[in-house]
Amino acid sequence: MRHFKLSIALVAAIALSACAFERGNTPVDGINDVQAVGSPFTQHLTDEYRTYANMESSEGDYPDSLHYARKGLASAEGEAVLPEPISDWNLRPEHIEELRPARARLVSALNRGGREIAPQIAAVAQARFDCWIEEQEEAWESVPVCKSQFMQAMSDLEARVGAQPPVEDVMMPVTDIDMGPSGPMAVEDAKYLVFFDFDKSNIEQSAANVLDVVAQEAANQTLNSVMVVGHTDTSGSNSYNQALAMRRANSARDALIQRGVPAELIQVESRGESELMVPTPDGVREPANRRVEVSFN
Repeated sequence: MRHFKLSIALVAAIALSACAFERGNTPVDGINDVQAVGSPFTQHLTDEYRTYANMESSEGDYPDSLHYARKGLASAEGEAVLPEPISDWNLRPEHIEELRPARARLVSALNRGGREIAPQIAAVAQARFDCWIEEQEEAWESVPVCKSQFMQAMSDLEARVGAQPPVEDVMMPVTDIDMGPSGPMAVEDAKYLVFFDFDKSNIEQSAANVLDVVAQEAANQTLNSVMVVGHTDTSGSNSYNQALAMRRANSARDALIQRGVPAELIQVESRGESELMVPTPDGVREPANRRVEVSFN
């Protein structure tokens, strides 16, 4: 079952679609009633998500049914709805390695005019990718039906827009980043990044490992202050993201205090979505932007 996470951007889109609920009481009722507007691509995508939401509902998978109905309602308003982020699903490493380049391939084709050149094929490709990732989470040991359908749609789409090696929309592992000339780094130049799941502020194990290093380094230095700055991606309103970024910063602060960093040294700030590590349009879930930055003075 998918971890049910609803972006604030989709909530806003649903609010704009209030007329869809005059004859229905749920997002699934709404997607069945809504009249899609916008580009041919968003209208076809609405149809795809309508079909998928009803299928999931008939199978008793109500959380995923609601999720895809909400995506369909957003698309029906002409909103730019992206393929599912891989980080939002509970997947095995081998499946992530397969889905990651597939998503990058899809996004590349969409960004090279796929939505405009072949709107129906592009909509099918996106919907089948979302179906594949959902099926892969729920049935780890089986081959998802939607995978082959996605591959066929992608073949058709790339025949229209031209195949091109995609640039994967994921962060480069820290070990692969060129850190420049070796040698000791000045304490004021050190910066530690703590990443968070979508719409979350709790400290996961990977984040805890980074904070362990921060606390150990702080204990070895003579510091004036430890700056903890929270950030979000652009999915959500400015006010919501400002508060979410502060919650993330406070979670990191509390974790550092638990690890022995003096509370009086720690300064906490929130930047919300104002300082993106990876620039994106509004409403985009970007894992690299969901972070806390820790630095020393």
